[in-house]
Amino acid sequence: MRRLCYDRLIEWKNDPWRKPLILDGVRQCGKTHLLNEFGSKNYDSVAYFNFEDDRDLASHFEQNLDPHRIIEEFSILIGRPIVPGKTLIFFDEIQYCGRALTSLKYFCEEAPEHHVVCAGSLLGIKLSKPHSFPVGKVNRMRLYPMNFFEFLLANGEDMLCGYLKELPITEKVPAAIETKLTDYLRKYYVVGGMPAVVKRWVSTKDISAVEMIQDDILKDYVDDFGKHAAADLNELTMIWRSIPQQLSRENKRFFFSHVKEGLRAKDLERAMEWLISAGLIHKVNMISAPMVPLSSYSDETVFKIYFADVGLLRKLAGVDPAFIFDSNGKYKHFKGAVAENHVLNELLFIGKSPYYWRSEGIAEVDFIDNFGTKTVPIEVKAETNTKSKSLAQFIDLYHPECAVKVSMNNVGKNGVTGLPLWLVWKIKDYVGETAWEPPGLNENSAE
Repeated sequence: MRRLCYDRLIEWKNDPWRKPLILDGVRQCGKTHLLNEFGSKNYDSVAYFNFEDDRDLASHFEQNLDPHRIIEEFSILIGRPIVPGKTLIFFDEIQYCGRALTSLKYFCEEAPEHHVVCAGSLLGIKLSKPHSFPVGKVNRMRLYPMNFFEFLLANGEDMLCGYLKELPITEKVPAAIETKLTDYLRKYYVVGGMPAVVKRWVSTKDISAVEMIQDDILKDYVDDFGKHAAADLNELTMIWRSIPQQLSRENKRFFFSHVKEGLRAKDLERAMEWLISAGLIHKVNMISAPMVPLSSYSDETVFKIYFADVGLLRKLAGVDPAFIFDSNGKYKHFKGAVAENHVLNELLFIGKSPYYWRSEGIAEVDFIDNFGTKTVPIEVKAETNTKSKSLAQFIDLYHPECAVKVSMNNVGKNGVTGLPLWLVWKIKDYVGETAWEPPGLNENSAE
């Protein structure tokens, strides 16, 4: 399955100022597979070392951090020479060895001819000891679960993706293609973007098989709670289970008091930060005014919480996959939650970190972020009903250069840019910021 991060890895390989690379992201989003594929296609060999599976590897970093000695010893371990520029050195789960993380500084300074990549969990790298992280001596990339564009590619829709990539911003999508995209998006809401889940869906089209993989991933995450944060296990579990419920309400603001009666913010904040640091959830703070910089107007005590993956959100919520076909309003609020979560994940994928806006409890706009010099409000609707009093109030108050309404409707512009939920990945085009370009759809763009 092709990942859009692949072309950035090629750019890294060809960069003469290349530093050791750390690819981080939530667990099971495909980091190891992506780097192994990249190595096998672009190098004569891959020297792979997993610090979680083989704890003895850490002993090679105890004597000193001379990269030439380490490379010589690792060559002996794998039984073949590690050749500069020809062998990709891959340190997997590097967060399990702080000294290995520190050694990247010396690989950068003393052995720049060697190509070194590392995969690690967001949490483990963030919690590394202050002296162990090689500040300024590494390149960083973030891998997210597969976005909707990647989901289309995984389903063999190369021609459709090529068409969407070149679609002019003033042009509507033909009705037949619109129907096809809407159908794919509804499936994406159920399957999500975790690579193992997408792979199972593509190969079987069996939703029960998909749910088994989702169950396994959710169980693995809960196991991680116990392994890495045993002291906060109860609080982590309660927050984790409460998020789908709170996000599915009409007022999606997260309340600590709703996690369990009697608990307050101070009882749960550490567990919340753990989940955020692990990349399992995303926090969107409220701002009171769309002034630059937005962070100066952010209230960190008022926020909404979203999942890293819409498929896992749906599964943890215990909602039947048939919710995507609901037409009587039974799943109205949950569909709204999934649509918002999807839009947030697409924004994160293209490098945005949005806030949401609320005005004295009267009006609320789902997301707001800077696109170049523009501060853009983004309202999300799960279906084709696009009436939004809140967005209208925001426009009346602040007169933004651009406003976006995301829904199941086709491309449109009537004072407000109408963007389909299946085109959010192209939002930079529609608001006039330099576009995020999906890489060329060539045979080498593989996960």
